[in-house]
Amino acid sequence: MKLKDTGLTKEELKAKAKKYIIETYERFDFVAETAKDMYQYDETGTGYLDFYAGIAVNSAGNCNEKVVAAVKDQVADIIHTFNYPYTIPQVLLAEKICNAIHMDKIFFQNSGTEANEAMIKMARKYGVDLFGPEKYQIITAKMSFHGRTFGSMSATGQPMNACQIGFGDMTPGFVYADFNDLKSFEDAVTDNTIAIMVEPVQGEGGVIPATTEFMTGLRKLCDEKGLLLLLDEVQTGWCRTGAVMSFMNYGIKPDIISMAKAMGGGMPIGAICARNEVARVFTPGSHGTTYGGHPVSCAASLAQVTELLDRDLAGKAKKIGNYFMNKLNTLPHVKEVRGQGLLVGVEFDDQIKGIDVKHGCFDRKLLITSIGAHTIRMVPPLILTEEDCDKAYEIIKETVESLI
Repeated sequence: MKLKDTGLTKEELKAKAKKYIIETYERFDFVAETAKDMYQYDETGTGYLDFYAGIAVNSAGNCNEKVVAAVKDQVADIIHTFNYPYTIPQVLLAEKICNAIHMDKIFFQNSGTEANEAMIKMARKYGVDLFGPEKYQIITAKMSFHGRTFGSMSATGQPMNACQIGFGDMTPGFVYADFNDLKSFEDAVTDNTIAIMVEPVQGEGGVIPATTEFMTGLRKLCDEKGLLLLLDEVQTGWCRTGAVMSFMNYGIKPDIISMAKAMGGGMPIGAICARNEVARVFTPGSHGTTYGGHPVSCAASLAQVTELLDRDLAGKAKKIGNYFMNKLNTLPHVKEVRGQGLLVGVEFDDQIKGIDVKHGCFDRKLLITSIGAHTIRMVPPLILTEEDCDKAYEIIKETVESLI
């Protein structure tokens, strides 16, 4: 839909949004009308270099041609049914994902937070079914972020975050330990603990990658204590971090893993994968979904995942990510550059505010975001080139220098 076809001006469209939409986001003064590959375009055709990819979603590029074709083809056949009949895209996608990441079973959802809800429910039911009614405690990491539904926001280890304030008591059963501190997690285990749940890279927490010692230590701890290891790969999954899934960077394997974002190519979809032994606790009536496994979303996901794998965009993320992070280290006022693959964070010293860098980059036609007081985060499409990185670097550099 183009703005000119509505008969509205940009200001009239913005006024309608202000009147009718419950706003919980700080809007850019930008109508995103079209997008292709590394760029989003406004209603005038002005291009913005996209280093945010719809929050790590458009990993094979904005409006990837094969994803678009798959959506158009599926829409003409069947848009939606329910989960009693088989649908071709859902079954083929299930096979593709399970084989690609070496997991046994998959359950489709509609988003990352729903995937995390399903993962939490599966782990708790596994504990209660096998070990008794009190065996449902899950240890998560401080400064984690797992979503905005009640279970997932309760799992989030940020009690002072706006996503938890003002909603009353959180869902019981969660204990927080220090990220990258194996002893803190060991000390948090009790007789009622059934699982440990972490992100391989804390995104909202500041782009903090887990250390190899920490991740392998968690796997060993879970094996020794009979616990489940739950990995939230909603943001890190599907080639973002230099491997198909981030857990592959550590040489471990989870018992349950959640995913969303990049798996859909822009269509809403999420999922959990689990080992057979754990997956079997989801019996008829214990969990369900109306839209999960939606035919159009699954068709898009099948095209997207195939693109990511066939083009080895994990390998590209690793190579270009190293190039980009090395270059970012030369920015003025940089305190630390952190990341894994093309999940990249830059923390500046106290003179530079992350939100000012974000807005300054937007004014210069670069899309990024800020997290925390002094940190920016970038998750560009994985099709980018070194030239794209150079252009983004120059914009960020110019912006930082303008703030000094």
